[in-house]
Amino acid sequence: MPFLGQDWRSPGQSWVKTEEGWKNYSLDDKNSNDSDVSYCKTEDECFQENLRLSVTYDMAAKKRRKDCMNNNAKIPYFHKEKWIYVHKGSTKERHGYCTLGEAFNRLDFCSAIKDNRRFNYVVRLLELIAKSQLPSLSGVAQKNYMNILERVVQKVLGDQQNVRPIKELLQTLYVSLCGLVQDMGKSVLVGNINCWVHRMENILQWQQQLDHIQINRAVNPLFPPLKLQPVSKGMTLTDLPASLQLNIMERLSDGRDLVSLGQVTPDLGQLTEDRLLWKRLCQYHFTDRQIRKRLMVSDKGQLEWKKMYFKLCRCYPVREQYSETLQFCTHCHILFWKDTNHPCTANNTESCCKPVSPQGFINLFKF
Repeated sequence: MPFLGQDWRSPGQSWVKTEEGWKNYSLDDKNSNDSDVSYCKTEDECFQENLRLSVTYDMAAKKRRKDCMNNNAKIPYFHKEKWIYVHKGSTKERHGYCTLGEAFNRLDFCSAIKDNRRFNYVVRLLELIAKSQLPSLSGVAQKNYMNILERVVQKVLGDQQNVRPIKELLQTLYVSLCGLVQDMGKSVLVGNINCWVHRMENILQWQQQLDHIQINRAVNPLFPPLKLQPVSKGMTLTDLPASLQLNIMERLSDGRDLVSLGQVTPDLGQLTEDRLLWKRLCQYHFTDRQIRKRLMVSDKGQLEWKKMYFKLCRCYPVREQYSETLQFCTHCHILFWKDTNHPCTANNTESCCKPVSPQGFINLFKF
């Protein structure tokens, strides 16, 4: 079939700015003697003005792109949709595949860390990425990772909660970066080495701030204590009966929290040594088969549940439980937060959605 369109090798059109606006100026208009069309400037003057304007616009566009990609900018990249379609191969409708960095940018983790139900989930996900998946992130995703991490640290310094998990996260990230920075130049990390050295210095500074954090007594902002009046202590954990204290301790899913709680007062330390408390903790995290393989008996012939718990933690992964996690729709293959809507065509969307653990999130993008 013959090509009837304009030849791509022909010269482009020339547009000239006039009092009435921009008009197309071709050779026919130049040779015609039509008196209705009058130009306010000559062709050379218009050409010089257009060239000057184009250079100005190009410089402004480059400056905007440079400001957006500047490493000192603390504004993460937001997307209108809070969900992402996970596809691992090319189809007629979609080409390519979804990466971990793209999902990390799209799922709005900056808002998720403000929600206490999602905070531990995001922290665990950041820790898994720091261990092995940081080089697989794009440059924008790596920048967003550090910005989200900074917001997490600022939140912990502000509300003085979840200090130990953030310390472990920063230590894991620092150890990983120490090994990755040594391999710079081998397409391991995106960016200049000085940029990553500066980020490692920030991590050390955050660790020092967390080490010197002083946890203050919570005060109701609606009724602040007066300076001339003594502060009323009110009821504390130690004022409760021992049965209620044990009931509260059973709600703790981490044995390290029990050890820290036992160091507050001698009475709490005696309660945290309860054998039934550690037995239930072992049965919660591990199976009966795992427990039978790591039995530890004392001289009195009793099982050392506390020692068994920490030994099992070193041998097997503990059970993870989160208040809210990411959801994956098996019908439309979309990853999303539970309170955000996604375009699903299934009749019963709740039956198609299943929770995704932090490790399951990482496994979705392993090809």
